[in-house]
Amino acid sequence: MGTHYFQFKQFTIYHDRCAMKVGTDGVLLGAWCNIPKNGNILDIGTGTGIIALMAAQRSSFSQVSIDAIEIDRDAYLQAKENISSSPWSNKIQVINCSLQEYAEMSETLYDHIVSNPPYFDNTLPPKSLSRQMARHTASLTYEEFVSNAVKLLKPEGHISVIYPADQDRQLTGIAVSNKLWVSRKVWVKGRPNVSPKRVLVEWGKSPVSYIEEELVIETAPLTYTPEYIALTKDFYLKM
Repeated sequence: MGTHYFQFKQFTIYHDRCAMKVGTDGVLLGAWCNIPKNGNILDIGTGTGIIALMAAQRSSFSQVSIDAIEIDRDAYLQAKENISSSPWSNKIQVINCSLQEYAEMSETLYDHIVSNPPYFDNTLPPKSLSRQMARHTASLTYEEFVSNAVKLLKPEGHISVIYPADQDRQLTGIAVSNKLWVSRKVWVKGRPNVSPKRVLVEWGKSPVSYIEEELVIETAPLTYTPEYIALTKDFYLKM
């Protein structure tokens, strides 16, 4: 992923003007989140537009519309270009604003909200200002993210996120304080015998029973598990 673009099976992501490049987190979330058969999706902090494009590919034959918001101007422009050159430019609208601004001005409520939110909490900001904005909770705290996302969610809607495993307790507490309940949860491990590094979580507005699952990415370098291949094979070229 060191080049200025990343080629997927059905679309290309250019990320040379984005602080956050194409990475495993975004691909995991885009492949894992539930896509409504009809209705609308909001991608918060779209960056390159990758999650919005994955959602569009997965809903190619259904009446789903996608709004994607991005605060960084360069990332917003690059996301627009990536989406314009894709087969689904008519399904996705990109908006250049913060989540807080959008929650105040939007009259739309969403069936599903997806986000790969900022997660460098309690760390020194990265050297790059754009990267700091994209990945440091000084610009959007977890509390602000959850409370504003809830304002944009339909009563029966869901929010899907990915975040570091060591921040699960904090995020779960914030979700509960905003009357959100876990409906799906997957602990993501790089290898079988290591601790989880990430968590995929879906929240809804009603408490439901659910089973926590585990996803292992690989058993050896570039030896991917059947579960990871099944999840990402529609997107990665070599899966």
